[in-house]
Amino acid sequence: MPMGADMASSTGNTPEHRESASPSEAPSSTATERRGRVRARRAAVMAVPATLIAAGLAVFTAQGALGVQFAISGMPFTVTASQLDGTGFEQFGGLDNMADGSPNAGDTGGQELIVTSAIKKATLTKLCQSVDLGGTNLLITAGSGATKVSASDLTTDSTEMSGDASFNHIEIGNDASTLTKANAKGPIGVFSQQADSVHIDQLRQTNYATTAGVFKLPGLKLRFSDSGC
Repeated sequence: MPMGADMASSTGNTPEHRESASPSEAPSSTATERRGRVRARRAAVMAVPATLIAAGLAVFTAQGALGVQFAISGMPFTVTASQLDGTGFEQFGGLDNMADGSPNAGDTGGQELIVTSAIKKATLTKLCQSVDLGGTNLLITAGSGATKVSASDLTTDSTEMSGDASFNHIEIGNDASTLTKANAKGPIGVFSQQADSVHIDQLRQTNYATTAGVFKLPGLKLRFSDSGC
């Protein structure tokens, strides 16, 4: 996880600076409350090692690395698929960061608590992705025909996930820095899980970011719609 938010410069925080500051320069109560909320979100990542998702899908979260290395927009998008099959599966938690000054930050400090799922090779049937733009949805569909959507080195950063899942040769409780099944690793000391393969029926995710080395979308259709996935 990028540590920029936690490794702020100490300039101006020495005892000499604090003593010379005037009362008008003291942090406002609003700023103090905002920092408190951000710290609470960080603490929540460490305090909740595991969450059981519907229909037997176990998602394990802890403070971890980002699945993607870019500033997220802060606008969530929905992804669904009737089936997902993957080989080389890893999962761990972390924080995604928005660009400084993002209007979508709200009271989160520009951070979103997420679960990173990484799959070395994946196929998806009847993929749907939608983002609510306020009054309309940008809708993308693919893989509804004979050829499925395929991806390599796929990662998703999600806040919600559901489906009927099964894993082969699963390992639960790994240190995220030692994961070997896909091309992703978390920081040392972070709780994670990995498996040789995963199958999920009726997958549904709320995501903030997705990346892939290769992403093939047969039958791609992009359009605006009154409803999302």
